[in-house]
Amino acid sequence: MSQVKIYGVKEPLRAIRDRLSDVIHACVVEALQFPPNKRAHRFLYLEPEDFFMPEGRSENYIIIEFIMIEGRTIETKKKLINLLFERISQQLGLSLADIEICILESPAHNWGFRGKTGDEVSINYKINV
Repeated sequence: MSQVKIYGVKEPLRAIRDRLSDVIHACVVEALQFPPNKRAHRFLYLEPEDFFMPEGRSENYIIIEFIMIEGRTIETKKKLINLLFERISQQLGLSLADIEICILESPAHNWGFRGKTGDEVSINYKINV
C-alpha cells in the first residue's frame, strides 16, 4: 500500500498535475512493482505565501511524500527516488533543486483499508521488493 502527496505552489503545480501524476505513477510501477491500475495521488495546492521554501528554490518547487507499508529494500527505495529525479527533470523540465522527495514507512498493522487492517488484507502485489 502506498499513498502519494504532492505539495506545491497552486498555479505552477496545477499546470503540471496530470503529467506529474503520470510520471510518478510510471516510476512507482517500475520501482515498486505496483499494478498499473493502482494510483493514489493527492495534490495539495498552496498559496505562495503559505509555502516557505529553502533558499535557491523557484515557484516550481515541489515536495513528493510517499507513505507506504514498510518492507521495501533500501535499493528499491533509492531506485524510486532516482527514477523520480531523472524523469521529472527530463519530462517536465523541473530543476533537481525544485524536487524534494520523502518516503515515510509504517507497519502494515497501522493501515486500514477494505474494512481490515493492512496485515489482514490480501493484496495483489509484493511489498518486499
